[in-house]
Amino acid sequence: MRSMKLFCACLATCFAMSTHAQRSWTADNGNGTFTNPLFYDEFSDPDILRVGDDYYLAGTTMHAVPGLVILHSRDLVNWENVAYCFDWFDFPEDRFALRNHQEIYGQGIWAPCIRYANGQFYVYSNVNGKGLQCYTAKDIRGPWQHHNMKGNIYDLGVLFDDDGKVYAIHGYGTVKCTELKPDMSGPVEGTERVIIPEGNGVGEGHHMYKINGMYYLISTDYMPNGRTLCSRSKSIWGPYETRVITADETYGYHAASLTQVPRGEKYRIGHDGTKFGLGPLDKNATACTNAHQGGIVQYKDGSWWALFMQDFHSIGRTVCLMPMTWKDGWPMVGLKGNLGRAPRTWFKPGTAEGFYGLGDVPAARAPYDRNETFDQKQLGRIWQWNHNPEEKMWSLKGGRLRLQSMPAEQLMWARNTLTQRVIGPQSVTTVELYVKGMKDGDVCGLGNINVPCSWVGVVKMSNGKNEKMIGEALTLRCFEQLTNDTIDVPITLPAGKIWLRSIGDYDHDQAQYAYSTDGRNFQTIGRMMPLSYQLITFQGSRHALFAFNAKGTKGGYAEFDNFTVEETQADRSANIPYGRTIRIINKATGRPAVAQSHGLLHDTHPGDKSDQTRFKVIDRGQGKVNLQCADGRYVKVYGDGLPGDVRFTNDEREAEVFLWQDYLGHDFMLLSLRNHRYLGKSPTTGSPYAMDFAGPDPARVGGAVLQWE
Repeated sequence: MRSMKLFCACLATCFAMSTHAQRSWTADNGNGTFTNPLFYDEFSDPDILRVGDDYYLAGTTMHAVPGLVILHSRDLVNWENVAYCFDWFDFPEDRFALRNHQEIYGQGIWAPCIRYANGQFYVYSNVNGKGLQCYTAKDIRGPWQHHNMKGNIYDLGVLFDDDGKVYAIHGYGTVKCTELKPDMSGPVEGTERVIIPEGNGVGEGHHMYKINGMYYLISTDYMPNGRTLCSRSKSIWGPYETRVITADETYGYHAASLTQVPRGEKYRIGHDGTKFGLGPLDKNATACTNAHQGGIVQYKDGSWWALFMQDFHSIGRTVCLMPMTWKDGWPMVGLKGNLGRAPRTWFKPGTAEGFYGLGDVPAARAPYDRNETFDQKQLGRIWQWNHNPEEKMWSLKGGRLRLQSMPAEQLMWARNTLTQRVIGPQSVTTVELYVKGMKDGDVCGLGNINVPCSWVGVVKMSNGKNEKMIGEALTLRCFEQLTNDTIDVPITLPAGKIWLRSIGDYDHDQAQYAYSTDGRNFQTIGRMMPLSYQLITFQGSRHALFAFNAKGTKGGYAEFDNFTVEETQADRSANIPYGRTIRIINKATGRPAVAQSHGLLHDTHPGDKSDQTRFKVIDRGQGKVNLQCADGRYVKVYGDGLPGDVRFTNDEREAEVFLWQDYLGHDFMLLSLRNHRYLGKSPTTGSPYAMDFAGPDPARVGGAVLQWE
């Protein structure tokens, strides 16, 4: 309980600090640099498209609608949600609408490919059991026309070739190419051919490009762990040669625990008797969480960039922007001197070192407005329904969202559940719930659509089938499916209103619920729950507004108002200690760095607080810094940056220029702009500091991740 109070106190402090600065996470640092991820919420299977000076990003939406999200940008860093390809699944089967215990969790529509040709946009994707789908529009904002192409083609890349033919690249391990009919009515019969046979280490998630007459296929593989590969050929049909273009780039995030169900026990969505478990946690493992599947694009200044997804724990998969370097005809992720890895913080496209801006410089912005008053005629673009909604059973009425209660045994079966993705690294979500319209058997509240799920809400339940309800017989309930644990608190709400809250620390995979009867004083309920990512629904945590009737009848209704999301680490303006004197602690050893009189940068015992452990951070603009020891010497890197090459100079003009890599919470790395490697020290060899580290390890204990105090 004490740790929970400290956590809440920390959140309150963060709220106070961020009221006058950035309120929602954006990668744009406002100084010509950006910090990954582009979004601190889920956006999986990204595919990137450039049309003139405009960039479009399409992503997976699985079972949520509206479906197939499309974002727009002018600089690859700041994005706006401009469209979905469809409002709901136009298939009649019950499984698309959670009817009759049918569902499409972990299925739906996924891994889109966005292209532009013949004066229109094309978005290709797969719907499980329905085959290949294509959506076309003259305007990116729609309207979109749906073409059911059928066929067994999924996780595909599409190329409109110079001769007018359209090709789909698909398959895992054994990669195939199939020609598509130009009217999008289906595949051309008899054209499917294997272009890369099994045994070449090539995976799935294909993105095909034709660059200077050469065919380039970007793919991802997850065996034995995640890697991104490029295959190239002079012909669409091959033969192809393949190279790894990035591996092990985790940005210092280890694999999360995966939801597990005991062997031999089949998991049924929404069943509260399932014995869940969380898999083993290996903080040193890269697993498949590193930057992988995604597309590449050439910016208007000629530079090349990758937009790959990465698993960010219980948040789900999101997008990182990574500079690319061409070497020997291969598009490698990373910078010269450190290919295969990419900085977390780098200069924005069109923003060279020392020069901020190339023509139009968009203002920093987040892609969504997460807060909702429900005062408008339509829901905000951030919202998605869990499966197809029943249109007559919800409304925006009197400045509130009204959800009619329909029969369901549990949250995961509750129809007309309205969701939006959680946002990290930390956030606090609050909503007002009005309960006067509830009837016997109704359950409504704020939940987390995940596997396992959880929720906090109000239950109106008589004790017997014919028992008359006495007054407002309400119960506040907190339910956690992981442990099948229910906490009930009798509650009286004379005004018919309660505030519900979710407190999320998503970088550490945990959340807790709270409630208030006056909107000011909140009381936590239930434990700080562990969260996970899982491969059952293939989605991260999602806030859910829900109402269902647990007695199997049509009930009353619940109303929601003033949904707010407060992001406690969105404002990063004070994360770099410009002008301050700090001690630099190596996270691998817990020992501070020391400027030896011998001329080397080494480490010392934790109790050493001498002047030689004190370094001033000198601001050089755009996130660039020099380090100056308290004795006046500046850190300088000699030679190739091997151990012992990190020494000192008295000449400020010779000081090493580092680009500060913000890892939040006082964690950071220092990237040399000379050799594009990181400052670090081996935790095992006893060697002095070097400037030769490729990047962070998943647990941040490899010697390159530092902490300032």
